[in-house]
Amino acid sequence: MKNAVTFRLWQMLLGWGSVGLIYTLTDHLQHAGQIMTPSSLDRMIEFSPHAIWLYLSFFVVVPLGYLLTPLDRVRWLSRAMRLTALGSGTVYLVWPTTMVYPVDEGTTLSSIMLAALTYVDSAQNCLPSLHMALMVLAVWGVSAARRRVRTIVFILWVAAISYSILQLRRHLFLDVISGAAIALLSGWLIDVFSRSRQRARKESLQ
Repeated sequence: MKNAVTFRLWQMLLGWGSVGLIYTLTDHLQHAGQIMTPSSLDRMIEFSPHAIWLYLSFFVVVPLGYLLTPLDRVRWLSRAMRLTALGSGTVYLVWPTTMVYPVDEGTTLSSIMLAALTYVDSAQNCLPSLHMALMVLAVWGVSAARRRVRTIVFILWVAAISYSILQLRRHLFLDVISGAAIALLSGWLIDVFSRSRQRARKESLQ
């Protein structure tokens, strides 16, 4: 049991840690980003600093993803996150994007937390949203356990966080959709690569 937990934590360090490293490096290496225009859907969603609390629960979703994904799928989750980070990082360097962030002059604890987040977060690296991408992969991993109620809870949780991203104006709807898309593509590619390796091993043993 102890070895299994250690393995999960190590894979999380490799996967999530790579995301953080690439996110930070690309933020420093890229040139000034193109300002993205909000869609009509973005403009319909009212800005609210109070969404910060739901937004921060992202930092619970990802670790739970590694802890609740079936053990034989944890390595897949880590590799998919690394591939997602590489793909996103390439986009950040080739076509950096930014947006016009709302000015929040509130004095509530929510506003203070949002100001702290804004201070440490990148003002660029908008498209695709790695925030969304990692949550999609975490839910995908958790769903592999085939526990319906748990999967539904995670899907609803991630959907709520996605909405909070738009409420806080940390990303636009296009960023969120593209983040989900690159996560799905990366996860699928890792699956294809893994099956190809398994077939190659079987053939070599015959």
